Amino acid sequence: MNDLVKPVLAEFIGTFTLVFIGAGAVAATVQNGFDVTVPAFAHGLVVLALIYAYGHISGTHLNPAVTVGLLVGGHIDVTKAIAYIIAQFIAGIVAAYVLFAMVDGPAGNYGQTVGSITDTNLIGAVVFEAILTFFLVSSIYQSAVFGKAGNFAGVAIGLTLVFCILAGGPYTGASLNPARTLGPALAAGQLGYVFPYFIGLFAGGALAGVVQQYLLGPDSE
Repeated sequence: MNDLVKPVLAEFIGTFTLVFIGAGAVAATVQNGFDVTVPAFAHGLVVLALIYAYGHISGTHLNPAVTVGLLVGGHIDVTKAIAYIIAQFIAGIVAAYVLFAMVDGPAGNYGQTVGSITDTNLIGAVVFEAILTFFLVSSIYQSAVFGKAGNFAGVAIGLTLVFCILAGGPYTGASLNPARTLGPALAAGQLGYVFPYFIGLFAGGALAGVVQQYLLGPDSE
């Protein structure tokens, strides 16, 4: 049981940190005129730091779409994957409510992962999120799972997240993470986009797992 408790706890703490910092950065910059560079680097740098802090304990998924991507590639068993996903979702919800219990949702913004096309072109937003999530999970596979970046895997993954948010943040909120989407959406009472986003996020993660593991993986695999 201890083999499961420690990594699940690390996933909870790591995901809590990511959502707390990420949602807080989005809400803070909205107050002062939205600037996508602030949340982009807040998310990317905190993920980079968390990889080095907790990677040796849980692998630092911090994201149900990442866990699903690794599951389809055979890099995590079903029991652990389910436990990770539950911990990640709970952590995202708790982080959102704790954050905005203190700052009271400035101007109605709770760090939701929405952008200019979320309401006007939801299908486009879902596809955009799927593509960005594919990029992130692909980076995780090549740099960390296959070890191609060595000790710089955290840098590669963190920077991939920064670039994805810089590109997609204004349009979709650039979630790339179902737990990051659900927590703030619940806190804000804005759930209409959540399920469609989930479809794109999980599809992008799963597709990346299939492509990277079975088409672009090392020959020995």
